[in-house]
Amino acid sequence: MKNYNITTLNDFITLKQKDFPYAKGELSSLLTHIGTAAKMVNKKINKAGLVDIIGNSGSVNIQGESQQKLDVYADEVFINALLTSGQCCGVATEENQSEIVFTEPFAQKGKYIVCTDPLDGSSNIDYNVSVGSIFSIYRRITPRGEKVRNEDFLQEGSKQVAAGYIIYGSSTMLVYTTGNGVNGFTLDPSIGEFCLSHPEIKTPEDGRIYSVNEGNWVHFPPGIKKYVKYCQEKDAGTLRPYTSRYIGSLVSDFHRNLLKGGIFLYPENETAPKGKLRIVYECNPIAFISEQSGGAASNGCERILSITPSSLHQRSPFYAGSKNMVKKIEEFLSL
Repeated sequence: MKNYNITTLNDFITLKQKDFPYAKGELSSLLTHIGTAAKMVNKKINKAGLVDIIGNSGSVNIQGESQQKLDVYADEVFINALLTSGQCCGVATEENQSEIVFTEPFAQKGKYIVCTDPLDGSSNIDYNVSVGSIFSIYRRITPRGEKVRNEDFLQEGSKQVAAGYIIYGSSTMLVYTTGNGVNGFTLDPSIGEFCLSHPEIKTPEDGRIYSVNEGNWVHFPPGIKKYVKYCQEKDAGTLRPYTSRYIGSLVSDFHRNLLKGGIFLYPENETAPKGKLRIVYECNPIAFISEQSGGAASNGCERILSITPSSLHQRSPFYAGSKNMVKKIEEFLSL
């Protein structure tokens, strides 16, 4: 007889609530609202091409990057969901220059702040390539009841209480951690719920995939060029069993490597001397998930989660994935 028992995201969050006695249900509520925002974004993405939602919005964000219409939509959806949760007192997103401070009295009492990239890889949406959303949750530093300040968002990554991402692809998955391992949930469109599909995800210590934009080869630092050659060349007459896979969306590339084993690389280069990815709402949450699954994440010389950012949109080189592959990258960069 088939087992038809399913565990929804909301059920799972409630079951795990005992792991956080200090939270008293607030963190669970916040995660539930993030799941709801993900469903709304997923529905809009599924209609891309049928409604006027794809293409450039005609504006640029604080990074100087052209905003897609879905960037703007996802940003608004996540901000509104976090506000209505009543547990979040402020949000930092890729699309806004400064943190968004919630001034509503009920929100100012919230325990948490959230940092998010509402739609990672949005330039791919017009071409039906997988995209994602990334989120990171911290306990606030400022006293409850006061307006949240910039210092609340510039915390060391190791202080995250939860982080996750949603990947919108052939199926839609939400993967998250609260510091007790990593679990993945697949959206079942027939019931409109995220259901536990990948419990206790563990990434292999060694992988066979390296993910880097080799079109930037001429701009790579010497250590990265040597590492890529190491992956490609023969060792004692035997071809190393590495393969290159690069989608161009952080969430998509990392998700594949998380499950199969591999490493995602985005080094500094001549056009991005400090790296391209942002520590606060891209590197930190992905690094937290990587470590909680048994992997590692580094800027090439130190652990990502040990860095205290000095600004909201601070960039960093980023290497995340299988532990031994990250260690090998650090060895090449130290030469």
